[in-house]
Amino acid sequence: MDAPSILIVDDNEELASLLGTLFEKAGYRSRVLHRGREAIAAIEEDPPAAAVVDILLPDVVGYKVAKHLVERDIPFVFVTGVFRGARLAREGTEREGAKAYFEKPFEAGKLVDFIRSLVPPPERREEPAEEFDLDIDLDLTEAGEPAGALEMTGQIRVEAGSVQAVLSGEDFHLPAASPEQVLVRPRSAEPEEVEEVVEDDGRSRSGRLRDNLPHLMGAFWQARETGEILLQRGKAKRAIFFERGVPVFALSNLAAERLGTFLVRVGRITEEQHKEALGRVGGDGRRLGEVLVSMGVLQEAERMYYVAQQVKAIIYAAFAWEDGTYRMSFLEKARHEPIRLGIHPAQLISRAIKKIYPLSRFKRLLAPEDRLVPAADPLFHLTEVELETWEAQLLARATKDRTVAELLTLTPRPQHAVYGSLAAFLGLRILEKLKT
Repeated sequence: MDAPSILIVDDNEELASLLGTLFEKAGYRSRVLHRGREAIAAIEEDPPAAAVVDILLPDVVGYKVAKHLVERDIPFVFVTGVFRGARLAREGTEREGAKAYFEKPFEAGKLVDFIRSLVPPPERREEPAEEFDLDIDLDLTEAGEPAGALEMTGQIRVEAGSVQAVLSGEDFHLPAASPEQVLVRPRSAEPEEVEEVVEDDGRSRSGRLRDNLPHLMGAFWQARETGEILLQRGKAKRAIFFERGVPVFALSNLAAERLGTFLVRVGRITEEQHKEALGRVGGDGRRLGEVLVSMGVLQEAERMYYVAQQVKAIIYAAFAWEDGTYRMSFLEKARHEPIRLGIHPAQLISRAIKKIYPLSRFKRLLAPEDRLVPAADPLFHLTEVELETWEAQLLARATKDRTVAELLTLTPRPQHAVYGSLAAFLGLRILEKLKT
């Protein structure tokens, strides 16, 4: 029996791709489109078994796509990122013929389950998961890329099991790594830091990394999904793990980003203490941080604090990559990590863009003549973003009547700060470029 085809129509390319992967994982075939007219043509040429349609599409409204689905008696559901309340949901189901109405962000698993109730997939045998080893031998990262300096906020929210806590310390400076710290060490040198990234059953999605990491993370948030994004540039790799849409853990195969080297870089332990701890790591499953606690070098609360800061630093560093590849897949690895971040993705994305992007990148993303307007389908709501007073004023000034150059002139803040806020608004899809 052939797998039923599910048509997904959403101009949010990252979210649509993620949903396509989830439906394939559930035993369906998926077809992902981003324009309403393309979807109408696809319905006429090769009718799907069911469809998921965004109401706000860039060329035609989703209701026009729905009309063609109704004519062919194809079940479908509406999704939207703009809150309109119960009245619009009733209109979508009663007047337009949708079987259900999902408001972003929603639990993608519930969407898949609902489609399954309408069009069951064929039973299939589960294939064994393919193992993917994140730790590989390198001489240097691609092009000898240094591990750059970074200013880190002292306060950080941490989750350990069912316990949530805010751990506070002084803001600190993470200096650039020395040349020997950039080397990626073999597995035998630091076994407690080596992890394996397990790919799903082959139904993952890959693509080019092109300034789209904020939108990839936003897709996990909108779908409330658990899984991972593996980023790769040359032989250098970083993995960001999500639990119900929240980035909670990260790994890197770069020696400068491992916990021991991280602690040396911030001056918390000496190189001698690091080497001694490495020598004590054995086959009992303990990680380096646990060994440092047993040695009396770290307190347990410090271990939690610095592991969380290390994870945050790895995620921040991932934003520095302007090219490379990504792969999204779905697993529950993060749930088994004893220490996890508890930071809202909107805050993490916003701060990373402001901290990591150089001025040259801001100017590449935002031309002086660009005009920014409120996004029709935002990834995050303004209530989820912490804004300074001047940033709220900047956001209010972003209308179709003003260019980026005019916004820079009108805002009495350093150019880099204004660019950073505008780029963060774009990354969060609170603002979008006015299409001409």
